[in-house]
Amino acid sequence: MSRLAGKVAIITGAASGMGLAAAELFAREGAKVVATDVVADVLEKEVAGLAGDVIAVPLDVASADAWAEVVAAAVSAYGGVDILVNNAGIHLAKGILETELDEWDRVMAINTTGVWLGMKAVIPQMKARGGGSIVNCSSIAGIMGGAADGHGAACSASKGAVRSLSKHAAQWFAADNIRVNSVHPGAVFTGMAQAIGITSRAAMAAYDNGNTPLAPHAGEPMDIAYGYLYLASDESKFVTGEELVIDGGWITH
Repeated sequence: MSRLAGKVAIITGAASGMGLAAAELFAREGAKVVATDVVADVLEKEVAGLAGDVIAVPLDVASADAWAEVVAAAVSAYGGVDILVNNAGIHLAKGILETELDEWDRVMAINTTGVWLGMKAVIPQMKARGGGSIVNCSSIAGIMGGAADGHGAACSASKGAVRSLSKHAAQWFAADNIRVNSVHPGAVFTGMAQAIGITSRAAMAAYDNGNTPLAPHAGEPMDIAYGYLYLASDESKFVTGEELVIDGGWITH
């Protein structure tokens, strides 16, 4: 399998969930993968279990200096960067009135500023290589309100910003053959769901009160990773500024 043969990919939030699934899938498809996460020990352990050409590099996505180190590591190990998957993100299940300023700032720093810093760091490398693909993880919460945002005002705002920022970047860097697209997951059973006490995909479907019409009514990380793969690969060479919704039909409401 070689849909990404010869490509170098940086993937954030790769210690678990959708990011780890993407690292596994991209390596299987021939990419050289720079897997990053702020949880360095867990990242090292998970990456050690993957087949293919994958290295682990710690990254706090909200730090410009840390981004510079990750890009330098990619260049040193593999010669450049062709693909960036801005997957890292956090969730805070608090509304406008309940959220404190420091909580708001943290969500925005990781979910939105981290995406901006990532693009800012890799785009010069992509220009030097004649192009590239950037895939930014937003959410259906960046498109619609209600239960889709998991009661998170800051999450909704941050993911909406990622959606708009992706379109901005798609316009400004198309002339450099750099494509920028956003992916909008719905209910996906990951470690983030487990952290709030959801123990299975079936439990997640029940938690979401039937909002996802397509069985099994909750996705798994690899469902999103395959979306990342399509947008990262040359199969989507004429796709930029688009929103790939992967939600089992939730947004059809």
